[in-house]
Amino acid sequence: MKFENTTVTGIENAIIGLRLPMSKSFEDAKSKSDSVFIPGAISQIKIGDDDLRIVNNLLRADGCGRAGEPNSKFLRMIHVQVAITAPLYWWKEFDTYKVGTVANSTSTMHKLATTPITKDCFEMDDYAELDNGFCTDMWKSLIEWLEGLRQKYNETKVKAYWKELIRLLPESWLQTRMIDCNFATLRNIYAWRRGHKLTEWHKFCDWICTLPLHELITAGVEIGNDAKS
Repeated sequence: MKFENTTVTGIENAIIGLRLPMSKSFEDAKSKSDSVFIPGAISQIKIGDDDLRIVNNLLRADGCGRAGEPNSKFLRMIHVQVAITAPLYWWKEFDTYKVGTVANSTSTMHKLATTPITKDCFEMDDYAELDNGFCTDMWKSLIEWLEGLRQKYNETKVKAYWKELIRLLPESWLQTRMIDCNFATLRNIYAWRRGHKLTEWHKFCDWICTLPLHELITAGVEIGNDAKS
């Protein structure tokens, strides 16, 4: 699993915006903020003590991070974009989070037959933990079979070979997607997936903890009861 080109935007407007309910104008809200924002330098953003007090009050009002989060809706204004390479079986679970996410992906339909199919095309991060004599032979045969179908399709252009390749493709096939989401969505994911038995979710939550001001996502989060399912 790989994370590339992570960007975070909207922090300044989100923090100033959370003061608007108790301010008469944008300039009034901005003047009350005690945070430091340096244009183009997200790593140097510092949330002021008074702004942080308001942030924490809003997060506490929404409890453990597994509700609708109406009070801390400012988190929806902080956007994250990242290119993630992960197996299809993980993407199938990630697709649960449709609200607040947008994605563009590499196309299996258009690109599957264009490059050789090798072991590197699949998620194999914990493969060595298996007593894998049998599994090694199985994977070798499967990859050879898939690569044979790919070559046969390229030679003949008979779509039945391509369809069979799609049909037999394991869910461990790696796909890259460019994701756009927000801190509120990530807070919900962190709450429900931090303790999940899929190691990919652990890696995703570890990535969340590398984001600037990731404390806004993780603070006060209670791990969901089904997170270890």
